[in-house]
Amino acid sequence: MEIRTLRYFLAVAREENMTRAADQLHVTQPTLSKTLKALEEELGKKLFTRRSFSIRLTDEGVLLRSRAEDLVSMADKITQEFVTLDDITGGDIYLGLAESYQIRLLAREIRQFRRQYPELRYHITSGDTEQVTEKLDKGLLDFSVLAEKPDTEKYDFLIFPAADVWGLVFPADDPLAEKKAVTAEDLIGLPLFCSEQSWRSDIPQWCGEKMRELRLEGSFRLSYNGSMFAKEGLGYLLTFDHLIDTSPDSGLVFRPLSPRLETRLYLIWKKYQTLSPIAERFLKQLQANFAL
Repeated sequence: MEIRTLRYFLAVAREENMTRAADQLHVTQPTLSKTLKALEEELGKKLFTRRSFSIRLTDEGVLLRSRAEDLVSMADKITQEFVTLDDITGGDIYLGLAESYQIRLLAREIRQFRRQYPELRYHITSGDTEQVTEKLDKGLLDFSVLAEKPDTEKYDFLIFPAADVWGLVFPADDPLAEKKAVTAEDLIGLPLFCSEQSWRSDIPQWCGEKMRELRLEGSFRLSYNGSMFAKEGLGYLLTFDHLIDTSPDSGLVFRPLSPRLETRLYLIWKKYQTLSPIAERFLKQLQANFAL
């Protein structure tokens, strides 16, 4: 199975039309059809359902698309790394980021780094721990940022200088807005929004046995989306401070949890990983500045 064949397959999966995919790939339709038929024979599975004017993926085709996207991305990343081995002005860095106001510190580091390496290109993926570590483990990312302590047997890491503070975001006209902080007792009976990751780890750590009395109304991987539901009165969002606009005109307020709950942020990379030259230089800058 060749990378070129996977590129052909992905083009057809994306266009859902053999003619358009062939035009995009600058190959003839018979060549494309022959290549995909050979791929199906190699795998022993039917990948497409062909109709009069379109093509649909079978269940096996959907599985291959997921795997092929990762393999093609990895091939492109390897190619780019070797192209830039001798490039002292730039290169590509791939990062997977959790949500936190401290990401601005990373943005500042990138801005400073680009002064020395003006041809730097950076690629950002956002997600929770499961999403970004999966891509890191596959080699699709150089670094990931987690809002939980990493597995030290698999990853090396740097700790961000500060910590994120947990609190509750809800409409400003709610009676809870009169309080300076929110306790676990205040949350009993309320419809709560939170990420699944934090609902399993951070919140039980904070409220202990009262966890069984709390009700998760819905889970969100992006706090902004959760805040829109909270603004419509559908529930109360448990999230970090500084992620949601709670200015006087926003209609929302943030109240910290009591007792105070904090989460540290970690920048991680795979142990024994050989980083690209540009990623290695960037890491050295972070190690120097984050140690201050």
